Amino acid sequence: MTVIVGVHGIGKYNYYLEAGGSAAGAAEAMRLKWDRYLHLALGGEARTYFSEIAYFSHHLHDGKGGNGGPRSLASMEGAAQQVLVNWARNRGVGEHITGALKSFTGWLLTKLDDRSAAFAERFAPEVAAYLTDHVKREKCRQTVADVIRRNRPKVVIAHSLGSVVAYETLWGHPDLRIDLLITLGSPLGMRNVVFERLLPTPINGRGQRPPGVRRWVNIADKDDIAAIPPDLGGSFTGIDVEELVNLHWIDFHTAEKYLGCPALDPHLRPFLA
Repeated sequence: MTVIVGVHGIGKYNYYLEAGGSAAGAAEAMRLKWDRYLHLALGGEARTYFSEIAYFSHHLHDGKGGNGGPRSLASMEGAAQQVLVNWARNRGVGEHITGALKSFTGWLLTKLDDRSAAFAERFAPEVAAYLTDHVKREKCRQTVADVIRRNRPKVVIAHSLGSVVAYETLWGHPDLRIDLLITLGSPLGMRNVVFERLLPTPINGRGQRPPGVRRWVNIADKDDIAAIPPDLGGSFTGIDVEELVNLHWIDFHTAEKYLGCPALDPHLRPFLA
């Protein structure tokens, strides 16, 4: 019996394209991969761990630019540029620089290494689309709610931007009840980018565990440039366990590395017996 629903992160529009424009096909292709990744962490006989992946990436894209994203960082729209700038400031890049947004973005691009620039090209447009477009945001949340309601999982594992969508979905649909929420590489606590824009709005600088979640575990790589800060306990009440891990010096944010991380084992074993 499978007990886990997954919620994916940034940069997954290619699954939709490869599935011929089928969200269901994209979700199934991702589920098969996530099962393989998680098997690396848990070992034993191969089995089905995820009942379904809540696939929402197609709701954030208009299909332009080949993979649905901008052709370059310089072509980002204003909302995405603002996300990029505030994300960089969270990393300590350009925090004292002021000026026109476009000019500042141009300066910033000269300061990012290739790895950070490649990440930003996926991160900034999708985060901006989710947080600034009410219709897209609601479609993503409804997709996640429908998958959870249909599968009635005991565990939800949410990666990257998916942790933001899952968090808001669980708050927005209090009838959804799960035993365990695991957030991986989460930007939920990222100030001036995500945290202040969450729904519901944090009160007195603190968010709270969704009422339908019995237990919340957060796992983040110490060098993950999406999980800023990696420790969510300073921003949220109700996190039961924080795990700071060291996945890989280059590959520090992918679902493959997080799902293959040994830190997941003790939290999932009780649900997989």
